[in-house]
Amino acid sequence: MTATPSSTAHSTSMTASDRPRPEQPKSGQNQPQVNAPKPARAAGERALVLGGGGSTGNAWLLGVIAGLFEAGLDVTGADLVIGTSAGSTAAAQIAGAPPMELLATILAAAPQQQTGPAGSGGGRVPIRPVTEHMERTSAIIAAAKDAADMRRRMGAAALDMDAASDGSGQTRWRATVAARLPSQLWPRRRMLITAVDAQTGEPAVFDRHSGVDLVDAIAASCASGFAYRIGDSRYIDGGYRTNADNADLAAGYGRVLVLSPFGGKSRTPVDWGMHLATQCDELLASGSRVETIFPDSNSEHMLGANAMDLSLRPPAARAGYDQGKALAEQLTEFWR
Repeated sequence: MTATPSSTAHSTSMTASDRPRPEQPKSGQNQPQVNAPKPARAAGERALVLGGGGSTGNAWLLGVIAGLFEAGLDVTGADLVIGTSAGSTAAAQIAGAPPMELLATILAAAPQQQTGPAGSGGGRVPIRPVTEHMERTSAIIAAAKDAADMRRRMGAAALDMDAASDGSGQTRWRATVAARLPSQLWPRRRMLITAVDAQTGEPAVFDRHSGVDLVDAIAASCASGFAYRIGDSRYIDGGYRTNADNADLAAGYGRVLVLSPFGGKSRTPVDWGMHLATQCDELLASGSRVETIFPDSNSEHMLGANAMDLSLRPPAARAGYDQGKALAEQLTEFWR
C-alpha cells in the first residue's frame, strides 16, 4: 500500500530555540526511579512516525528512508520523530548516521539464522516461540475489557516471565541495543520513545528530559515478552501504548508522515480507538496533513509473522528502498 491522500495543511513552525541540545548519557544501571512524562503538545511543522515491526520492520523502515533520501527527499530532518519498538531503534539510527550508510550496513551483513523475539531476559530464543508469543498475547487481548486492562495484563505477564529468569539478560539486552546505535546521545531534534509501565499498565513516553539514557529508552520500547528495568520501574514494548505506531503523539504538527511496517494493522478491537486509522482521522480533524507508507505486496510477507527472521533483513531493506525511491516525488510537495 502506498502513501495515502492528505488533507489541507494547517501548521506553525518550530523555532531553533525549541530544539534540544545533546546530552551525555548517564549510567543505565544506577538511575533513579523514572516517571516518564507525557509529551508537551508543542506545535511544529513536520513529524516523522516510525512504527514497530521487529527486525525486518526496522530494516524496511531504514530502507524506505534511504530510498526517499536517494531520490532527493530527506525526512531525517523532521522537527519531531516518534519511535516505537523497532521504530525507536530506527529513530536513533537516523539521528546518528546517514540513511545510505545505514542501508549499506544492512545489505553488507553476513547471512543470519532465524530468531525469535527477545526472551524474558533479552536473550534470543528459537523461531517457534514467535507463534507462542502471538498466541499468548492474543489471549490477553481477548480477555481484556479495554486498552488499559490489556496493558496491565501484558505487564503482569511480562513480570511473571521475568520472575522465572535469573535476571542476567538485562545487561545483555542493553548491550545488544547499544551496539545497534551510531550514537548513544539524545539528538538535537525532538524525539519521543514510547513504552508501557509493566507494573501499572500506564503508557510512558521518554524524551531527553526524562532523565533516561537513550539506550535504556529504546531497550524498554523494544521489550517484547519481558520487562526492562529502569531504576525501580519495569517497562514493556511501546506497541502496547496505543498501537505499533503511536501516531497520536504527533498532534499539533502540520505534516505527519507515518511509516508503518505492520501496515497500520492492530489486533485490538476497533472500539478501543487504538487503530492507526483512528489516530490519522483525529490528526486530520485537528488540521494536520497526514501521509502513510505501508509495505507493498513485494515486502509484506517479510513482516508480521516473519518479523524476527534476521535472514530477511536485507530483502526487507531493499524492498523499502525501492518503495522510498518510487514515492519520493509524490511526497516532496507534502514534506517540503
